[in-house]
Amino acid sequence: MEQIVAPQALSHAVEIDEAAGILQKAERVLVIGCSGTGKSTLAQAIASLRGLAYVSMDRDIFWLPGWQLRPRADSIALIEQAVAGPRWVMDGNSPGTLPLRLPRADIAIWRRPPRHIALRGVISRWLRYRGRSRPEMAPGCPERLDWKFLRYIWTFERNEAPQFRDMLERHGGNVPVVTLISYRDGEELLSRLRSKI
Repeated sequence: MEQIVAPQALSHAVEIDEAAGILQKAERVLVIGCSGTGKSTLAQAIASLRGLAYVSMDRDIFWLPGWQLRPRADSIALIEQAVAGPRWVMDGNSPGTLPLRLPRADIAIWRRPPRHIALRGVISRWLRYRGRSRPEMAPGCPERLDWKFLRYIWTFERNEAPQFRDMLERHGGNVPVVTLISYRDGEELLSRLRSKI
């Protein structure tokens, strides 16, 4: 059975209404979570509402055309440059880079729905963009779907979520974290943010 730790397990957890209040004034926002959970959609909506720059780690940091990973040193340099900016929303995974990103963030949003939601998200995305690159991905990286990627999503809570939780606790300082366990939670967060702007 899939195990999801409640938001209260994080020492700096906040509820949706409090998160919306923080987002109203936040200058730097992280959106993290498993692939297919709507990170990019949420990040772009927040960026639009708040007039913040949108940074996609897939498009702007990690990938080069032809699904070639950018060299790690270059990716780190790009992350450092991005987080040094004054006003941004950054979406992406990579728990190993959270020590670089968290200290500059005003709030972290963890999209954490059940894995069947993430699987449905990546399959719908693949059907929508099959044969071409989606806007949040580097040019020349057409949407793809394979068993390795599906397995990554299926085992995300077991293998990846503990790393995220550890990094949030160790490197988050006083950064508040809101955990969204459904698409409805994301819509509620945006609705409350709109009402506060």
